[in-house]
Amino acid sequence: MKDTVKLLYSVAKLRIGFAIMLSALAGLAVAPGVKPGGWQIFALALAVLLSSGAAGAFNQFAERDLDARMARTRSRPFVTGRFMASSYWLAAIGMVLAAAVAGAALATNLTAALYVFLGAFTYGVVYTVWLKRRTSLNIVIGGLAGSFAVLAGAAAVNPSIATAPLILAVVLFLWTPPHFWSLAWVYRDDYAQAGVPMLPVVASEATTARIIFAHTLLLVTLSLLPAAFGMGWIYLLGAASGGAYFLVMSWRLLRAPSRAAAGANFRASLVQLSLLLLAAILDAAVLGS
Repeated sequence: MKDTVKLLYSVAKLRIGFAIMLSALAGLAVAPGVKPGGWQIFALALAVLLSSGAAGAFNQFAERDLDARMARTRSRPFVTGRFMASSYWLAAIGMVLAAAVAGAALATNLTAALYVFLGAFTYGVVYTVWLKRRTSLNIVIGGLAGSFAVLAGAAAVNPSIATAPLILAVVLFLWTPPHFWSLAWVYRDDYAQAGVPMLPVVASEATTARIIFAHTLLLVTLSLLPAAFGMGWIYLLGAASGGAYFLVMSWRLLRAPSRAAAGANFRASLVQLSLLLLAAILDAAVLGS
């Protein structure tokens, strides 16, 4: 039973799911207006986590052929046979997503529920099925999945999205590519062997580093703007400190491109996002921003 739970956790990519859930809570925190009740916030957070898990499970189901060709992913359950890829899995994934969307609608409103659905659809279908194997822009458009989580949280406060959460959604959109390109750089040989046209596979190291730095510079700059639209000093401190760290690592990658520098930039992106989202939530809780 314990092993099955671990396998389900990995198939649903719940480590990513918790980050998506935190993004929704940050969107709720920065949205101006009267916040929903505690049970509504919990229900929305759970809905976002479940929808992300459904999308993650579908991603592994649909990509089991690619995963088998990559050293990083060939031990995943659908590849090893620990989980059999049958229509029952698709039915279960669909039911989990439906329950998540329905839960979000009942707890908050239809607009928030729509954003919950669009986040899962973007990652599971737009990114995984339509784009990943076809274009190096795959993760650029796939980055909308995190943006929709922010918008779902904000819509739970007010279906008419205000400026601060909209900026945060754009920041999430810009954050995903440099985060994932850095990881893809580390595992470039894997992606090349699998025939996936990630940017580090199809572009030179210098070009990839320049594009990563440009994305990072833009997202860090934008991440500071919510301070001009009602967010307080806690948010600004988190956004500035995490952003500065990410920017320094991206600059180092630009100056001396290497796999090690890409790995360091990937870790910096996680630090930056964590500080940004936690600061947004804490700012709203402490300062009432």
